Amino acid sequence: MEISSFDFLKQQDLPAGALYMVATPIGNLGDITLRALHVLNAVDGIACEDTRHSAALLQQFGIHKKCLALHEHNEITGAQTVIQHLANNERWAYISDAGTPGVSDPGARLVNEVQKAGLRVIPIPGASAVSSAISAAGSVMHNSEGRFQFLGFWPNKTKGRDALIQDISSSKKASIFFESPHHIKETLVLLSKNLEIGRQLLVCRELTKKFEQLVSLQAQDVANWLDTAESLKGEFVIVVAGRSSNGDEAPEHSSLLLWASALSPYLGSKEIAAVLSQTLGLSKKEAYQVALDAKSE
Repeated sequence: MEISSFDFLKQQDLPAGALYMVATPIGNLGDITLRALHVLNAVDGIACEDTRHSAALLQQFGIHKKCLALHEHNEITGAQTVIQHLANNERWAYISDAGTPGVSDPGARLVNEVQKAGLRVIPIPGASAVSSAISAAGSVMHNSEGRFQFLGFWPNKTKGRDALIQDISSSKKASIFFESPHHIKETLVLLSKNLEIGRQLLVCRELTKKFEQLVSLQAQDVANWLDTAESLKGEFVIVVAGRSSNGDEAPEHSSLLLWASALSPYLGSKEIAAVLSQTLGLSKKEAYQVALDAKSE
């Protein structure tokens, strides 16, 4: 059935002089929405993160429009070109390589420039790896009371990683981030070593694609799963449950000192901090301070 045969689409308001931020499939082409196809067929031009990638997508649906390359390296200058078209009362769309533009993809600066120019931006919702992972996270999200923080791509630099690990380990919200196949093993091992026993994770690989895989784990089981995993290829979305608040809050400082003092004759400050962090769910910084306090007594 032709998209144009759906009467409700004909009733859609498509203001001229507006930028349409259109979500595209993250893997399965069937996840594109009817509204997205309607908009892409109706606009005067399409700005794309990668024109070659987008050309293949548009061809699949018989859409033939002029395309403009607009990516992280030319987003500001590309935005000015789009603004000129919008000022001429044209309709333009923006699509990233996959998913919703602006979610760890270019698009945010484009939107900012268009809005600064006093022009309208209209979101066309659709596929998102973040919301897809959340919908299948079950108890990982339930135990976090439905609250979450999206952290984008896992950082490459040590300082950024350490800050992120501390944030994840201490947060009561579920934490969601992206990782590449090249670093997933290292990242999961590092993360699991800094989470307390029993902390839940959902590992999502190749969401919506042919070899999609979703695995629920506890922190202490990550290393064993990595050793037996059939494949670590593809793009990953990781969901980490928030720190539990169901009666198992960290003990008071005085109680923590008793733990640390008992370990002090046998372990150094770093080792004590690691034990406190993993068993009691303390952040690394907090656990290390308790260890130092115990050593100074």
